[in-house]
Amino acid sequence: MSDLYVNAGYQDGNLAPFGPIGIIAHTSNRDFVKRVSDVLSSKRKIRAASPDNKIEENPGYAREDYLIDTSLTRFQTGEGKFSLGESVRGHDIFIITDVLSRNIEYDLIVGRHVISPDDQYRDLLRIISTIKGKAKRINVIMPFVYEGRREKLDSHRESYDCADMLKKLYSLGVANLIVFDPHDERIANAVPLMSIEMPRCQFKMTSTLLNRFGSIKLDAESTLVISPDINGVSRANFYSTNLSLPLGFCYRYKSTMPGNGGRSYHYLGDSVEGKDILLIDDMINSGSTVIDTAYLLKEDHGAKDVYCLVPFGLFTDGLEKLDKAYERGIFKCICTTNLIYAPEELRSREWYLAADMVPYVAKIIDSLNLDESIYDLINSTSRLRDLKSQIRIGEIIDEFEE
Repeated sequence: MSDLYVNAGYQDGNLAPFGPIGIIAHTSNRDFVKRVSDVLSSKRKIRAASPDNKIEENPGYAREDYLIDTSLTRFQTGEGKFSLGESVRGHDIFIITDVLSRNIEYDLIVGRHVISPDDQYRDLLRIISTIKGKAKRINVIMPFVYEGRREKLDSHRESYDCADMLKKLYSLGVANLIVFDPHDERIANAVPLMSIEMPRCQFKMTSTLLNRFGSIKLDAESTLVISPDINGVSRANFYSTNLSLPLGFCYRYKSTMPGNGGRSYHYLGDSVEGKDILLIDDMINSGSTVIDTAYLLKEDHGAKDVYCLVPFGLFTDGLEKLDKAYERGIFKCICTTNLIYAPEELRSREWYLAADMVPYVAKIIDSLNLDESIYDLINSTSRLRDLKSQIRIGEIIDEFEE
């Protein structure tokens, strides 16, 4: 066996961790990260006690807690500093960051300041610069990509913030970057030598939706998959192909008609009359696209119920418009993930449903630490295709929570 293969997580036929795991959270997403640590601890203790365990005994493999003691200080000038409360030398470090978290405020000279994505990114750089040269490997889990929404590549009058961010992480020694369902996968071209994994949320969101609404039938006569715009057709096609459901899409063009924000929506595809709709997008910003598309399908084309499957819900214009649309029956449910911050007012809404991604993130960390292939893990293809057989049995199983 070659040295390369031995160093890739195998010793004498057994899996060997890359190093003891250390997980670092920003202050703003500490609750989510603590749950990831708890799930990882539970799974590893069970595995270590199993007689079939093929993982070599390593110090720090099965622990009660994988969180690294850290502190992040903000000064009234707006500056800050990050510090470690314990050594990370030799550790396989996983930094979990939520750049959209807005639940932290601090005092500036001129008043209170709500932490922004720019602040979160700067904090991430502080963390990496503190541990580089000490940690054995640095991995960053950034569910929502910082500045990742730019897709017009023909413009030379806009800043390349996402590309600059990726190059900065690579230059600081980040070995693996894990981002979920990015708006545009072509961002990876900015750093071709960096390992970037892009796990999909489709299975977990679909199974969460079906567990809540058992009346949804995954057959071509009852349900359609629809993209709210042309740019998102590939995302909707993933659902359509693996669930064997018809695919349709809406398109928009500028309109001079009053009251529609200068946009007019039209639908192309099979008839939706009397059928359930899985409306697929990568994010909800203000919510206008979801409302306008659902209204078109319900009121103009006679769809039955509209279920929105969107990994990231930003809800930048508040919830009032969505509340009113739900009360009018325009949509039945909006299902997102809990990968980014969701305020209590959102979590309390009857129409809101969050897919719990904690076990999935814990499994990704576990697999990367053992240098296992995660190709099957990050692709939802086979699991989505198995959903129909699970529905016939009457129970949807999530392998990450078993």
